[in-house]
Amino acid sequence: CNNTWKKLAMKKKILIIIINLWKMLVYLPRFTHKPIGYLIGIVFYILPIKRNLYSKRNINLCFKDLTPNQKKKIYTKNILNTGMVIITTGIAWFWSNERINRSIKYSIKGLDSLAKEQEKGNGVLLIFKHSLHLELDSRILGMNIPVYGVERVHYSDYFDSVQSNGRLKGLKDSADKNQPIKFIRWLKTGKSVLYAIDQDYGMNSSEIIKFFGNDAATIIAPYKIVKSSKCKTYFINSYIENGSLILSLEKFDGDMTSPRNFSQSINNFIESKVKLHPDEYLWQHRRFKSTLGKDNFYK
Repeated sequence: CNNTWKKLAMKKKILIIIINLWKMLVYLPRFTHKPIGYLIGIVFYILPIKRNLYSKRNINLCFKDLTPNQKKKIYTKNILNTGMVIITTGIAWFWSNERINRSIKYSIKGLDSLAKEQEKGNGVLLIFKHSLHLELDSRILGMNIPVYGVERVHYSDYFDSVQSNGRLKGLKDSADKNQPIKFIRWLKTGKSVLYAIDQDYGMNSSEIIKFFGNDAATIIAPYKIVKSSKCKTYFINSYIENGSLILSLEKFDGDMTSPRNFSQSINNFIESKVKLHPDEYLWQHRRFKSTLGKDNFYK
């Protein structure tokens, strides 16, 4: 027990040093961020990182109609873009609102529509995709309108506290994904809640739904959430255009005839948005591990 405690204490010390170095990195002048992010991306591309393999497998599977060169181009750009994740996540978690507004070019489309829903007291389920700049997306949205979030708890208590403190700079509050009652209550009382379904969370609460034409474990909870809370559903798309981060909010009218149909309509919608900017999507997740096998397809 004593050795275990010492190991945990050492891991925490190392993590504290890494977090402090990370903060120093993101507090460097803004003009240094892009070249630093690009250099980090090159290192990621060169190293034999498992998540690079996941990205390659997913891109090849989801873009069967593209040529090998086209798929390689998406893959290469995607891995290089992951270097900026360290920068954008650090900005989202550590910067002040004032510095973000001063230094980050962004615009939000459809914000007025969401504001009107909030004025009417309508709860809104804000469905989104896992972009590489997801943390900055939610921080900027939260700076401009009250939003709540759903998250997954991290294994490290210390990192979890860093993550929670960072996210709460933009979010009013957050709930664990295994606490649906909490965020359903938020929706029933007219709050807007960010929620993503485009990852494989196992088969316990999922069904096999098509994603890019492939069988994928997809959670069906959104249907039940919308039904029970009578909330509105919106989709938030994000992408980089001419060096500016664009957040686009639009009302989403999914097929409510059944949980499967609603989940399929969400997957189809996410797929259509991912295709517009495929190199900005989080392909590094094992999206098809429950259907194709994490030890087979992702080996």
